[in-house]
Amino acid sequence: MQAIQVKIPGGPQALEVVAIPLPTPAEYEVRVKAHFIGISSADMLIRKGTYGWMPPLPAIPGNEMVGEIDAIGSKVHPDLLGQVVLVSSRELDFRGGCYAQAICVPAQSVFTLPKTVKPVDVVCLPNYQLAGAILYHSGVRLPSSVLVFGASGGVGLAISQLAQADGIQTISVVSSIEKRSFVKEAGIEHVLIRNQDHLMQEVMKITQNQGVDLVCAMGGVDFAANLDLLAPLGTLLSFGILGGIPNDNLFTELRKRLGKSLGVRAYSIHTLDHDRELRRGLITRAMNLLASGQIQPPAPTIFKLSEASLAHELMESGELIGKIVLVPNE
Repeated sequence: MQAIQVKIPGGPQALEVVAIPLPTPAEYEVRVKAHFIGISSADMLIRKGTYGWMPPLPAIPGNEMVGEIDAIGSKVHPDLLGQVVLVSSRELDFRGGCYAQAICVPAQSVFTLPKTVKPVDVVCLPNYQLAGAILYHSGVRLPSSVLVFGASGGVGLAISQLAQADGIQTISVVSSIEKRSFVKEAGIEHVLIRNQDHLMQEVMKITQNQGVDLVCAMGGVDFAANLDLLAPLGTLLSFGILGGIPNDNLFTELRKRLGKSLGVRAYSIHTLDHDRELRRGLITRAMNLLASGQIQPPAPTIFKLSEASLAHELMESGELIGKIVLVPNE
């Protein structure tokens, strides 16, 4: 079968198309034949060799797949055969493995899809799992308002949609008019353009001069400036570092705003690595919201599995809108 491997970490060209044997499931495993494979920022870190939870090299990246169970182990219930399921490597003992035409995983790790949802939408649900963890299980106070940077990306849009669906006042920030149109079409009411709209003025207008309880950002040299968008006792949370490491001393910046008692947090979904019930519950809730139409991922950008390097180039270009999904070559 065809798979994508990283043998020597590096840029997008480090993603090599290889032929490997079709795996056979062990007694408690199922084999999932891929229909859709999601791309995430963690995949880029695996490719670069900098991921804090790196699998051994050579490694197959990929943390999410939707496909059909086409083979089962001897100890697996036969009713699973033929089921369409979501595979998330957050449920496995290793990260990665999904950039392939098939993968073998423990039967208890998969999520069965309701018949009312589209499989291509379900491959986006790990983004909504992370969004739910950030909003409700990251140790910050329960927000009544949130501002989300990078809202045209998969995770940023998931935070925005989930927050708005739950009645949290949501302000999304993007970098262009095109991206604002995309996020508005996804149902978000308040969408601002970074470096065009006056963020402080607009946020205070929307929140009636209160500021927001939670700002979700992806780092950046001016990361600390976002503290001024917060309400008293608010939290500035980093859910990634694609924008780079902040220039400012964050403790000094917090002391400058001591009267508001603000907080800064760097969040990772790995916090839930040892909380299977909560982790799986977040996916189940997102699946139910999708099935009921309360959230709706926009149509993704599709590449062939063999074009994984091109997909990574797009993700790193800053021009990405929405989710990138790979489909196996026939």
